Amino acid sequence: MNVNKDLSYAFTLSRQCLRLFGAWPDPYVSLNIFRPNIRFIIIACILILYVIVPQLTNVLRAWGNVTRVVENLASANFSLLALSKLITTWYHGETLRTLMTSVVTDWRTSNSWERDTMLNIARRGRSLAFKCYMAVTGALSLYLCFNLLKLYRNLPLQQRSLVYRYSYPYNSQKSPNYEITFIIQLFGGVYTAIINCTVDCFVSIFLLHMCAQLINLRTTLNNLVSELANRSISFSKYKEGLSMIAIRHQHLIRNVKTIDGCYSAVLFIHMIAATFQLCLETFQVYTMITDNVEISLMKAGFLLFYVILVLVQLYTYCYSAERLITESTGIAYGVYECKWYDLPVKEAKDLMFIVYGSTIPLRLTAGKFGVFSIEMFGTTIKTSMGYVSALLAIKD
Repeated sequence: MNVNKDLSYAFTLSRQCLRLFGAWPDPYVSLNIFRPNIRFIIIACILILYVIVPQLTNVLRAWGNVTRVVENLASANFSLLALSKLITTWYHGETLRTLMTSVVTDWRTSNSWERDTMLNIARRGRSLAFKCYMAVTGALSLYLCFNLLKLYRNLPLQQRSLVYRYSYPYNSQKSPNYEITFIIQLFGGVYTAIINCTVDCFVSIFLLHMCAQLINLRTTLNNLVSELANRSISFSKYKEGLSMIAIRHQHLIRNVKTIDGCYSAVLFIHMIAATFQLCLETFQVYTMITDNVEISLMKAGFLLFYVILVLVQLYTYCYSAERLITESTGIAYGVYECKWYDLPVKEAKDLMFIVYGSTIPLRLTAGKFGVFSIEMFGTTIKTSMGYVSALLAIKD
């Protein structure tokens, strides 16, 4: 069994992308947050100096013009979220590395049927990641085409515009300063989209792996009870197996709480950002239609892919978190479904320890204020549409 191959299969592109950004919590390499990877430093500086600062400056410059403010704020919102996710993943690198080591151990020690369950759940994670990266690819393709065409048209002009307008401490209109600055800003926009998608897929696949371990745990419990009911094992073996199951269950609970502790704050930002992102993009499209603004097919396609990307990213969290809630409470239902009625009273009572551990479902929270679920996905969309009405009232 090739553990590295299984790990690569489960985490797909998120593994390679996080390595590119210098934030992959490699289970085989110890990390030091006081000595960050040079790639992480370069990408963080590009995002801050060439994307976020110009975007926030343009928001202030456009103050008073609701349409312009909304357009610039939507872009800045997405970039700030990407930077927050990247820094969070890097900062909690050692904690995440410990969790990745646990994942490697799970793949290494799994038997045939456990591995089949893990692969089945991993396929669903890969499917979510594929949809997310497809949306990113569509949006970035149009983004690059639009801006490269802009660069080509600006080259012969004396007053040339950048991807994000900003006054740098050097002459950004002079060649090759203009071309270099334009390309750096362009890469900054690309990094923003890929970072958001990569971290979302990484966390989601992590949660789905925990779901696979909970399914395996429930199956192991059912098999153990069946063996004792059929007198295939002794009472001492049963107690030993039940003790191992209880310890394993507590270990999985701690792992999920660790993931939630690492990303809860940034996911609160993500929930708010996604709500306003959908609101701002819907408002932007609405004003273009009502004001009869001429818009190129390329820009219309970009806006469509952009909205799809925001929805897919939010759904990725909500689906995996909903599955986690279902599987964590499924442990208790697994106890009811097993042959506990064929056990002696004393041995049957021992199963209550497993039930008590499953009374509170495992959840992925947004800053402890909300719980990610399919219900939250619908609520976020409805809330964002409500904010559109408020923006339209201000515009009028």
